[in-house]
Amino acid sequence: MKPLLFLCGGTGLLACLSLAQSQPSLSERFHDQYAQPQPAWVGYTVPAVPGHEQNCNYNEGVRAPGPVQLEAPVRVQILFRIQDNQVAKIRAISGDCQLDADSVPLRWMRDVRPAESVAFLASFVTADRDQVRDGALAAIALHADAAADEALERFAAASQPEPLREKAVFWLGAARRRRGYDALRQIVSQDASDRIREKAIFALSISKEPQAVDTMIAVARNDASAHVRGQALFWLAQKAGKKAVGAISEAIDRDPDTDVKKKAVFALQQLPSGEGVPMLIQVARANRNPAVRKQAMFWLGQSNDPRALAFFEEVLKP
Repeated sequence: MKPLLFLCGGTGLLACLSLAQSQPSLSERFHDQYAQPQPAWVGYTVPAVPGHEQNCNYNEGVRAPGPVQLEAPVRVQILFRIQDNQVAKIRAISGDCQLDADSVPLRWMRDVRPAESVAFLASFVTADRDQVRDGALAAIALHADAAADEALERFAAASQPEPLREKAVFWLGAARRRRGYDALRQIVSQDASDRIREKAIFALSISKEPQAVDTMIAVARNDASAHVRGQALFWLAQKAGKKAVGAISEAIDRDPDTDVKKKAVFALQQLPSGEGVPMLIQVARANRNPAVRKQAMFWLGQSNDPRALAFFEEVLKP
């Protein structure tokens, strides 16, 4: 398909608008594809959301790329496998990946508008097949268009089925940067579902927004659910950093729930490079809660750290 302005030539703006309105919708273009020989892959590209690392998947028809691209790709390839007059699989693949459909025809469509692509993909998020439903949601998340934010926020809303909400929450953290963070912050502070708040904590842990750690700390301190507070501590340990360590230590000292305190002790054990061992030793020595001291002793025993061994020798010597 040639660019619209070229097609319009000297016919004027009204003629251009008329021509634009006459272009078939993406849904109509796919219905035309159903009439073609099947099975087949049908694809198009759209601008890719910046900052999200995409990897080439070397299975399912994608072969190793040639030269490694040092700069992030600016487009993402959206691919649909059509079989038996329906979409059987949806995949989103980095724009710098080479494709090999292994004798299955691969047909490309041009000039697909991102917002129209998001709307078309949204029609598949309640499909029966995981490879269609999950592929559609991932493809939406990788669009560099505000329509993708709006769609994911809509799918994460309280009125949606919980399994769909969970996946939308994940992609808000994984790909949508600041606007995704803003949506997650609202979810962890206001959503009535403990499970969705828990999923939002994980999504915050993979967000690249620097404020995500502060929001996780707030959840670890204030969430009404002991389980959610414990999950926040666990994912904070994966983030490490002084703020995270401080929040974990604070939970051991101040959280009113013993199970949360024990999860915080486990979070100390999860800190990288044995960073939590000195704090575990201090908890084992001095914490007033015997269950918490026992938990610290257990994780020190699992650490295989020389400092833990020296502590045990000190405690056990006659």
